[in-house]
Amino acid sequence: MPEIVIADASCLILLDKIGRLSLLNRCYGKIFITPEIAKEFGDDLPDWIITQKPSDKNLLHALEQLVDKGEASALALALEKRNPLLVLDDLKARKVAASMKLKVTGTLGVIVKAKELGVLKKIKPVLQELKTTDFRVAENIIQQVLKSCGE
Repeated sequence: MPEIVIADASCLILLDKIGRLSLLNRCYGKIFITPEIAKEFGDDLPDWIITQKPSDKNLLHALEQLVDKGEASALALALEKRNPLLVLDDLKARKVAASMKLKVTGTLGVIVKAKELGVLKKIKPVLQELKTTDFRVAENIIQQVLKSCGE
């Protein structure tokens, strides 16, 4: 299990929209975000979400040339932590994270993890709920996820 999990706003927003923000807590315990991500989320945060600033401003500014402010701040914070897991949905941000040898998952990965841990009995209803939001994912990816979970 990762020592620290850092979530970007997209996962927080999507899970909150479908009333399942607690999946993050139930799967990973405490979740770290940055002030930029908290601002993007725009709502009150539960006490298990900890807001922390990355300390390397130069790195943060360099990363902001590649991805948006929230994702840049998540990447910068991850680089300061030991064994972090980043929860990112944006493909470009995921590629940047991979190039930095950071472990990444996304909203779908959180849902799969919840099934693996027994937090969710079935993921298909959750995926159906996600389809009612602005979450964009190819149908073949949804089918692969369902198949990998035996649904």
